[in-house]
Amino acid sequence: MNIPLFDLTRQYQDIKKDVLESLDNIFSSGKVILGENVKKLESDLSKKIESKYACGVANGSDALLIALHALDIKNGDYVITTPFTFFATASSITRNNATPIFVDVEEKYYNIDLEKVETILKTHPEKEKIKAIIPVHLFGKTLDMEKLKYLKDKYNIKIIEDCAQSIGSIWKSKDGNKIYSGTVGDFGTTSFFPTKNLGGYGDGGMIFTQEENLQKRVKKLRVHGAAKKYFHDEIGYNSRLDEVQAAILNIKLNMLDEFTEKRIEKAKRYDQLFKDLNLTDKIIYPDYMNDKTHVYHQYVITLKKGNRDELAQYLSKNGIGNSKYYPECLHRQKCFEYLGYKTGDFPIAEKATENTIAIPIFPELTDEEQEYIVNKIKEFYN
Repeated sequence: MNIPLFDLTRQYQDIKKDVLESLDNIFSSGKVILGENVKKLESDLSKKIESKYACGVANGSDALLIALHALDIKNGDYVITTPFTFFATASSITRNNATPIFVDVEEKYYNIDLEKVETILKTHPEKEKIKAIIPVHLFGKTLDMEKLKYLKDKYNIKIIEDCAQSIGSIWKSKDGNKIYSGTVGDFGTTSFFPTKNLGGYGDGGMIFTQEENLQKRVKKLRVHGAAKKYFHDEIGYNSRLDEVQAAILNIKLNMLDEFTEKRIEKAKRYDQLFKDLNLTDKIIYPDYMNDKTHVYHQYVITLKKGNRDELAQYLSKNGIGNSKYYPECLHRQKCFEYLGYKTGDFPIAEKATENTIAIPIFPELTDEEQEYIVNKIKEFYN
């Protein structure tokens, strides 16, 4: 059996007719940049997650970069983020000439530890220079949005939520209300990379905000800083979501709830299979959640026993796609050596790079394939 970590082709068969018809309409119209499809996606997706505004950009990395720029993050400023995330989260900080401050993650779901963030906000010797936090809703698991809002309000700090893996995920507040990831911060950003829960057939990204003035700023920045064509208030970027990707995403957005429910069902089934095969003493898995606080962009297990790299090799040998998210922490990357961090500074994140592995999860994954995957993990331990 051959099971990819993610399979875009299965989904395409279900939407092929709609995609091709939509693309024909675009090419026949001749309007391929910032047209009606982009406007519709911005409007519909902002309503979906209960954000007042949305601005489509070229990719998720640009979304972070432009959001920080719009908040006037600059040289001399510090921005707190996690060392256990994709590179773009931290590079967006340095590309705005600011300095990242890394904070360790919590165990099991590996989101940034907000208690440790608050400690930094209280005790850092140059705390007045800390201007923003970029928390990541990692692997699709929403972090504590109430705690995040508390930090934002108490410390008057800017928040840019990295929602590249968490579109549609929510936090259930103590009063029973649901809070979508990406809506508490000054900005929320997401990626439409093809493997995402809402993914296109190329690059794309979006910036969300509740504030009209910030929406105007990012819309200007995405077109070279021009509020009016050829009249530039500031130096911006060439970062526009194109009509082709927007059209495809509009089709998929109508199916996002269905995709999410199927991912949750797959996670629930994995949980049960691990229990049935007595693997719970060997691994820790991300418990399924029917409340959409976890939308399972990735299904990442943590090994209590055994060697992660050997398991990865065994799965690959048996035709099972897998990946190490992430094989190295950002504070140990060569390009960030100048920050002065060392091995041992963030033990939970560092341990996660050695003991975690992602196994296949996508809406079209079959029961038979899941049984095969878990049986092969059982075989590995036998």
